[in-house]
Amino acid sequence: MARIKLTKVPFAGTPEQEAALNAKLNELKSVPGGLMPALQFAQELYGYLPIEVQTKIAEALNMSLEEVFGVATFYSQFTLSPRGQYQVSVCMGTACYVKGAGDLVDALKAKFGIESGECTDDGKFSLIETRCIGCCGLAPVMTVNSNVYGKVTTNQLDGIISEYK
Repeated sequence: MARIKLTKVPFAGTPEQEAALNAKLNELKSVPGGLMPALQFAQELYGYLPIEVQTKIAEALNMSLEEVFGVATFYSQFTLSPRGQYQVSVCMGTACYVKGAGDLVDALKAKFGIESGECTDDGKFSLIETRCIGCCGLAPVMTVNSNVYGKVTTNQLDGIISEYK
C-alpha cells in the first residue's frame, strides 16, 4: 500500500477558489461521471486535493469521501500533497538512472526530510521523480521549476538548492 504523508502545511484556500469550486460542482452534480472532471478542476484550482476539498466534492456529488479518496489516489495525475514553491524534479529515465539519478533522489530525500511526491513542511520544496524529459545527453538531469540542471552530481546539490532559499 502506498504511504501517504499528512502535511503540516495548512490548507489555505481562498474565498475566490471556494466560489469557483462551488460553481463547478453545481454544474457537475447532475452529470454522470462528474467526479473526474470535479477532481481535475479542483487539482487545477488548488494545485492538489486536500481532504477539505475532497470532502466538499463528496458532499456536492452525493458520494462517500472514501469513493472520492479512492479515485484521487488511484490516478497518478492527482496529488494529495501540496506542491512546494520550488518543484525539484529528477529525471528517472534510463540514461539518467544509469548515470546516478537514484543517488540524487536519495540525497534530496535526506536533505529535505521528505519522500518523493511530498512537500517540505515550510512549503518551499517538493520532490518529484519524473520520466524522461528529453535531455539524455545531459544525464543525470534535474529541474527546479523551469530551470534545467545537467550532469548533476550529489556534490552539486547544496549549491543548486541554495539558489532557491
